[in-house]
Amino acid sequence: MKITYENKDYEVQEGLTIREALKEQIEKSEVQDIIAARLNNTIESLNLPLTKDHSGEIEFITRNERDGRNIYIRGLLFVMSKAFAEVYPDALLTVNYQLSNAMFGTVDNMEVTEEIITKVKSKMIEIINKDIPILKEIMTQEEAEEFYKKEATIKGKLQTAIDKDKVSLYYCEDYYNYFYGTMPISTGFAKVFDLEKYRNGFLVKYPSVTEPNKIQETKESLKLVSAMDEYDEIYRLMKINTVHRLNKKVREPKGEKELILFSEALHEKKIAEIANKIKEHGNVRMVLIAGPSSSGKTTFAGKLGMSLKVNGIKPVTISVDNYFVERENNPKDEHGNYDFECIEALDLKLFNNQLVDLLAGKEVSLPTFNFTTGKKEYRGNTLKLKEDEILIIEGIHCMNDRLTSLIPKENKFKVYISDLTVLNIDYYNRISTTDTRLIRRIVRDYKFRNYSAEHTLKTWYSVNRGEQKNIFPYQEEADCMFNSSIVYELSVLKNYAMPLLEEIPQTSREYSEARRLITLLMYFETMSPDNVPNNSLLREFIGGSIFED
Repeated sequence: MKITYENKDYEVQEGLTIREALKEQIEKSEVQDIIAARLNNTIESLNLPLTKDHSGEIEFITRNERDGRNIYIRGLLFVMSKAFAEVYPDALLTVNYQLSNAMFGTVDNMEVTEEIITKVKSKMIEIINKDIPILKEIMTQEEAEEFYKKEATIKGKLQTAIDKDKVSLYYCEDYYNYFYGTMPISTGFAKVFDLEKYRNGFLVKYPSVTEPNKIQETKESLKLVSAMDEYDEIYRLMKINTVHRLNKKVREPKGEKELILFSEALHEKKIAEIANKIKEHGNVRMVLIAGPSSSGKTTFAGKLGMSLKVNGIKPVTISVDNYFVERENNPKDEHGNYDFECIEALDLKLFNNQLVDLLAGKEVSLPTFNFTTGKKEYRGNTLKLKEDEILIIEGIHCMNDRLTSLIPKENKFKVYISDLTVLNIDYYNRISTTDTRLIRRIVRDYKFRNYSAEHTLKTWYSVNRGEQKNIFPYQEEADCMFNSSIVYELSVLKNYAMPLLEEIPQTSREYSEARRLITLLMYFETMSPDNVPNNSLLREFIGGSIFED
């Protein structure tokens, strides 16, 4: 059979694994830390046996890129769970959520001590140094049913509940577990990691993409952790903290209705609390709202505005997008393209001067930015704040004090909003907050901007890069955080996202990412969007929101 690697064709023996077939090329490659392969735009293990169906183009994936890093993290969690199983076989582990370059985990039936961490870390190093093969066992649904009859376990059992021909588990010696996605081929891959006690649990730490050989110091994100812990505890008490439990609730006679009412009531409660804090603060003249893409900022701002009105405060909105510098003065990135996301792309002097005038009770002439000409225009729009009015400003730089440098701290109230998902597929496989936002954006981009899912996936990396630079570093500057996650949202978004993702052909570079998201969505029971209220934050993405312009 024929394989194309780096624009050169190779005849290889059918039945060999990718690693065996391209052993010479791997050894000669200048690329370091190869962890998997991309075969015809599908991410595969290096242990995949090749068949004639696999003829085509192949490239190697390293741990220093996004897909490789995800495989690295997945494998590291597998090694951690194996180490726990060997040292503390009765430990009930849960991988909770991501914190910077680390995954936070807990042990439900044990107090995590420094002694436990030391022993488990030592065992992890031992397992890594042995470089033990990680093997994938694939079963039919019938074989899986027999397996789960014999084994009193829920590891990977959710696979048997969906329309899936095969069920897979990963084995390392006599330890097995299910992890969603491609895995490294052996334990020796985990060259850089750390395990440390953190709060009531532990952190499995791994390097960043930019510094792949270094473990960074843990940055305290107390407000972020608090927001995630709150929802995590609520979902646990409601017994909907895993997809299995969520699906069980959806299938109940009144389950969908209860989930919707619960989620909407939770949002209303949190927004009312934020409005009350603003009222109690006394001196607040402006509310600044920031968050990453597809967090639901527009709906949140609308809902917060209504809650403020209930408190006798009238919100007035100002768009930061009208304060860009003239196009010829806009900074450029390293590729020579205009960088519209950096804070220097805004006319900070004009913006701050107008804010000062507004807070002083003066009338100002508001600009309108013409994106075609790249210039600000003045079309007679004026604004003068009344005593009972308050400014609502939303933008990616709103947590950064440089945006409002001339405004006293006591006059500002900052709200950080993000879809901080705390739902797990099972106890070892968390659902990424980034994935949930990405699925939201795919649906919204198609609904309101007529962009294909392929287009959204192509641009998502640059969106993330901007967030890493301009939003995430300032999230702890917020006076409060709002978690916009909705426990049932993927069950609804599935209706819209699946057909869009399935349109992406295998010839597309985004094919592997589309298949990964499709597999994720398959785990969810489908819920009808018809029952979603028109004031729900979810309506911002699926349409029909009363907050739409």
